[in-house]
Amino acid sequence: MSFSLEKSRQLLEEACKVMPGGVNSPVRAFRSVGGTPPFIAKAEGAYLWDEDDNKYIDYVGSWGPMLLGHAYPPVLSAVQEAASKSTSFGAPTRREVDMARKIQEFFPSVEMVRLVNSGTEATMSAIRLARAATQRPRIIKIAGCYHGHADSFLIAAGSGAATFGVPNSPGVTEGTAANTLIAPYNDLQAIDTYFSEYKDEIAAVILEPIPGNIGLIPPRENYLQGLREVTEKHGALLIFDEVMTGFRVAKGGVQELFGIDPDLTTMGKVIGGGLPVGAYGGKRKYMEQMSPSGPVYQAGTLSGNPLAVAAGLAMLNAIDAQVYERLETLGAIMEAGLRQNLKEVGKDFTLTRYGSMYCLFFTEQEVVDDVTAKTSDTAQFGRYFQAMLERGVYLPPSQFEANFISTAHTEADIEKTIAASRESLEIALSKPKA
Repeated sequence: MSFSLEKSRQLLEEACKVMPGGVNSPVRAFRSVGGTPPFIAKAEGAYLWDEDDNKYIDYVGSWGPMLLGHAYPPVLSAVQEAASKSTSFGAPTRREVDMARKIQEFFPSVEMVRLVNSGTEATMSAIRLARAATQRPRIIKIAGCYHGHADSFLIAAGSGAATFGVPNSPGVTEGTAANTLIAPYNDLQAIDTYFSEYKDEIAAVILEPIPGNIGLIPPRENYLQGLREVTEKHGALLIFDEVMTGFRVAKGGVQELFGIDPDLTTMGKVIGGGLPVGAYGGKRKYMEQMSPSGPVYQAGTLSGNPLAVAAGLAMLNAIDAQVYERLETLGAIMEAGLRQNLKEVGKDFTLTRYGSMYCLFFTEQEVVDDVTAKTSDTAQFGRYFQAMLERGVYLPPSQFEANFISTAHTEADIEKTIAASRESLEIALSKPKA
């Protein structure tokens, strides 16, 4: 059967009449890769089916939370059981306490935690708390790290190695942007420069410790430890945004891998089992400043929603050492196969991986930050993406996103993906038709 997206094209046409761009989140529109986004009808295990009944091996995994695959039976059972008792109470529940304890078990740095509804809420609340705790106005954000769409984070770097931010979205005021300082990833000197100039004004450094929203970029040796040391020296908080990496690269996230103890951590994705959820937590002395214990206000009617918490607990309760051993095995097979493909086509593209997260950058330059990531040939990636889609492999529709493997993937899925990638590389690297 030939590949067709006719029903998806019709749905997109209708969607564009009632939703901006026809989607509810921009990357779904496929603007950076071209073509029509498949409208997904169902998912199970490692697979998606669209409205045209095309089947795909899925490496988006709802952007990370599907660690154990789609429609994981214990998660479905937990949601069904919880829903039978109502979908929301707007009141405390036992499972919220259980979730907090489970997060503490996995993340020792998190002495107290607050559940919210999204990663954006979590990061927004964390920097508010950092500013209140330090009585300082500025934050340092690492260029290319994504922390959601709150005003303080929609900031682009200005000129120079370490600069005041400027708004990169209409609606963000220059005043808000001025309090966000932008530094390159993997550049401790830029951080030192900021603290030398604004040492009594910087409340926190916030970053994805392993960025997954400019592709997947490894931290240089001692970079994360250096951030811990400089923030402690100057009385600023270190905030790890582990919305993507938490429970994904290890049970205790990046901070477990590198032995770093941040002051605050933001989480999401896996802890909702695919339902909307977020969390932020950290040292007790900071978290007790949150209302109603303290004066820093943050609230949410659906925070700790019983369906999301039930799904998240079912997911977390299923995680053990064997899960990460399995993910590492599959990730290593994928990496080896993709590297062999690159060798065969004569390209030394940058391929990065941490466990079940990986990224193929269409550049032969070493990728260490957002600037080097952007040397990637996005036109080539777009052709690669479309060729993979036609071969039944669903990748994140952007060069600058990480791919996710789940325990539901099989060795056969990985080998099929590697074979499709070999063919798709040939297409991507060929001269495009006029």
